[in-house]
Amino acid sequence: MTKAEIQLIRALKDKRTRDDEGLFIAEGLKLVEEIRASEFPIRRIYTTRHDLVGADVERIEHKDMERISELKTASDTLAVVAKPNYKLQLSSIKENLVLALDGVQNPGNLGTIIRLADWFGIEDIICSTECADCFNPKVVQATMGAILRVRVHYTDNLAAFLRDAQRAGMPIYGTLLDGENIYTKRLTEHGVIVMGNEGRGLTTECRAELTERLYIPPYPADSPTSESLNVAMATGIILAEFRRPR
Repeated sequence: MTKAEIQLIRALKDKRTRDDEGLFIAEGLKLVEEIRASEFPIRRIYTTRHDLVGADVERIEHKDMERISELKTASDTLAVVAKPNYKLQLSSIKENLVLALDGVQNPGNLGTIIRLADWFGIEDIICSTECADCFNPKVVQATMGAILRVRVHYTDNLAAFLRDAQRAGMPIYGTLLDGENIYTKRLTEHGVIVMGNEGRGLTTECRAELTERLYIPPYPADSPTSESLNVAMATGIILAEFRRPR
């Protein structure tokens, strides 16, 4: 590997460089093979393996892989991949169920939510700019390949998006302590589900745009319990309820 290649890959751990270069990194043979089979253009694949071949593949020494890997234990394969350029159009999603994330900052949580979206057939996630970057290497790893199938969009005014979605006829769901029991509430097949920040929940601006307020009750209802659920865990419960056959 050249010094310039090593410097670029290491710099791609920073969001500003990823944005400037339009690139991100992905590690692990399984994930890289998924990317090769997708429509995501690959700039270069670096590997210590001898059985991985192709015009875009470069075999490197293990010591070089350790220098460029983001993992605690370096994988045997790393790819430099072009970021997709998605165009969000409300008209194309207004009949769908979509997720909106209001300041979800933990990379592991974001990656898990993207993976959950993939499992439950959610094709689009709209994030506030306060959310973690979906192409952060830790997020990419946590998605387990779901980042290739779920379109993640960013907006600097999530409340305005929710307002526009409401005007387009989409119900806006959010979870609050004073909401209706999600297990008895009638849920629609389309709409926007808004999930809040790990510590503060939904912002005042986004909360004002909700048309439906949900609550995930503890069990039993009157017993001492944890103060709240992890945002990714709560997302999984909510999506499972929305996809339950009625």
